[in-house]
Amino acid sequence: MTVLVGAFSGEEGGFTLDRVRALGEETPLRALRESVLLSLLSAAIGAVLGAVLAQLVLSAPPTSVVRRVVTSLCGVLAQFGGVTLAFAWLATLGFGGLLTELLARTIGTSEAGFAWLYELPGLVLVYTYFQIPLMVIVFLPALEGLRPQWREAAVNLGATPWQYWTRVAIPLLRPAFLGSALLLFANAFAAYATAAALVSQGAPITPLLIRSALTSEVVLGQQDFGFALALEMVVVVAVVMALYAWLLKRTSRWLR
Repeated sequence: MTVLVGAFSGEEGGFTLDRVRALGEETPLRALRESVLLSLLSAAIGAVLGAVLAQLVLSAPPTSVVRRVVTSLCGVLAQFGGVTLAFAWLATLGFGGLLTELLARTIGTSEAGFAWLYELPGLVLVYTYFQIPLMVIVFLPALEGLRPQWREAAVNLGATPWQYWTRVAIPLLRPAFLGSALLLFANAFAAYATAAALVSQGAPITPLLIRSALTSEVVLGQQDFGFALALEMVVVVAVVMALYAWLLKRTSRWLR
């Protein structure tokens, strides 16, 4: 409610649309575009690789050590973010990082070649690190919901494994997969600490632009512009989560 009121309140307390109109300026539009692109790329990569890993985990017996270790690691890594994750990547691939120095000594690469880590491609890579285990956690129950009887029925009717996956399993898993991908999108779109620690200069994404709005007296000629930016993020996340809830409802029809 505070964000909603602040986005439409003037400097003297009256109603105004100036802050909302300012969202159409070049800087917030570019930040929104970069945030959406970052979320889409990290969610797509995390969803595909996470789904494959979840299927590999499911192929192991429920009591196997490998399955329990992988699921436990995914539970930990899905929450491993923020400054700690950014520092880990900086210490590995950043300027003066361990792998950077090793490659420079062995094959003569330049540190300038790793500048992408501090830009959008670097954020996609770092975000994927916690998107993949999150996908395993949220998508594994859907895979477990595939009943063995469905595979047996398809085989008895003469279907090949490829036909079973393309005509039975994948259509059934599609709502759960898309819903999990939307959850990953919202997770990346709202992430702040990792990007703040990795990208110290500028504001390439909306959460960092909100930080600039909160720490600056005037942004784009307006005070308290962060309320409008926060409202923009709330609207995007609300739409994504509404779609996620709809897909989850469709998935629950056959998971019961």
